[in-house]
Amino acid sequence: MEKAKKKVTNQIMLITYADSMGKNLKELEEVLDKSIGKAIGGLHILPFFPSSADRGFAPITYKKVDPAFGDWSDIERLASKYYLMYDYMINHVSAHSPEYLDYLEKKDASPYRDFFIRFKEFWEGGEPTAEQLEKIYKRKDGGPSVDARFADGTTEKIWSTFSSEQIDIDCEKPAVKEFIQDNLRFLTEHGAALIRLDAFGYATKRPDTSCFFLEPQVWELLDEQRDFLKPYGIDVLPEIHETYFTQLKLDARGYATYDFALPLLVLQALHFGDAIYLKNWLKICPKNQFTTLDTHDGIGVMDTYHLLPDEEIRRTLEKIYSICPVSRGISTKSSHTYFDAYQVNCSYYSALGEDDEAYLSARAIQFFTPGIPMVYYMGMLAGINDEELLRESGEGRDINRRYYTLEQVGEEVKRPVVAKLLRMMELRNTHPAFNGEMHLLDSDPYTLAVRWENGDEWAELHTDLKSKVSQITYTEDGNEKEFC
Repeated sequence: MEKAKKKVTNQIMLITYADSMGKNLKELEEVLDKSIGKAIGGLHILPFFPSSADRGFAPITYKKVDPAFGDWSDIERLASKYYLMYDYMINHVSAHSPEYLDYLEKKDASPYRDFFIRFKEFWEGGEPTAEQLEKIYKRKDGGPSVDARFADGTTEKIWSTFSSEQIDIDCEKPAVKEFIQDNLRFLTEHGAALIRLDAFGYATKRPDTSCFFLEPQVWELLDEQRDFLKPYGIDVLPEIHETYFTQLKLDARGYATYDFALPLLVLQALHFGDAIYLKNWLKICPKNQFTTLDTHDGIGVMDTYHLLPDEEIRRTLEKIYSICPVSRGISTKSSHTYFDAYQVNCSYYSALGEDDEAYLSARAIQFFTPGIPMVYYMGMLAGINDEELLRESGEGRDINRRYYTLEQVGEEVKRPVVAKLLRMMELRNTHPAFNGEMHLLDSDPYTLAVRWENGDEWAELHTDLKSKVSQITYTEDGNEKEFC
């Protein structure tokens, strides 16, 4: 693959599947060229590799593009126009990957024998006790295992945190480390500017623990990947849903973080006209971060623990459920969380009652928050909940995963709310103030006022959270202008 590719810049990153706006990578490129323009500088194409489940997150291999989407030449063209972020599922491989299929066929004679975590070797006695099982940060009912059925007719339990199509690998074994770095090396040579380490928090495991983000092992694993990629000029972005304390730990060690707390904080502020908790987060949040309001998963809840009081979390969830009753369906449960909801299945536009003014204010707040903004394609098009797709698939997260044709995208970008959002995104990408310093301005508890300054250039946001109306002013050619 040609080496020319864009490096990460302080410009908005669009999150999309290869077949969400148009049916493949070529059509995605056409959409971006014709309809999006300078509104984005980066592109997170959700897993475009051959996969057996979870819409790409059960990778069979990282060395091919799913033929349904295109090939590496399509990726190469996009990499010459946008900085690209790729997913690397460090915790698991597909149950249909060559490595796991070989293991099922040959068992102990397989060269991949050490890749997988056998319960009979991990647990004393071969099974966790009820107490040990309760400690584990679980993502599915019944515990983190699947029955491996070997060619010789035997079966045994293998660690599987997510679905039966996603088989955990032992990231601390030398053979697995070599496997990980071989894949990462390939991705660096094929357009990646940034690697997102998906499900990173689950990759370290010990008996009698939560088997989630275990210290110090997690730092050793993360440092290994960062150090390996550094000579290639590529950084890592660990994907971790946890309280903000974890994000601050990552920041203190020099890692970029995900701001998964911002989505619910903004919803709470706009629904109840209250800036107190949002302002507090803007004061203490990491500056080297990627901000979100929406992603391919749901709206994070546990990420706001200790940033929002419990009663405010409950009140905000009930408000969303009253607006969008179907969003009450939750994607998962966790034994260590305070509430049933781990993530709320809902488009962000629908979570704000499809109120254009409130939605544009939410995006303005995101764009004035420290960090590089990430905008999900549904959010960029102010998409409403896709209840039809949800009924067809039965997958809660599909409510926020609408498929758009080329023609539909062409119509959506003509909507006033989308057209204004795209102009706001372009302002965020091009105004020099956002490469400077952020200042929270004095304001009453119902108003958020933020100013970015870079030399003589500045941009300022005032959001009246009671009316949900925002005003953006900024410098241009030495004059003060108002965004409208």
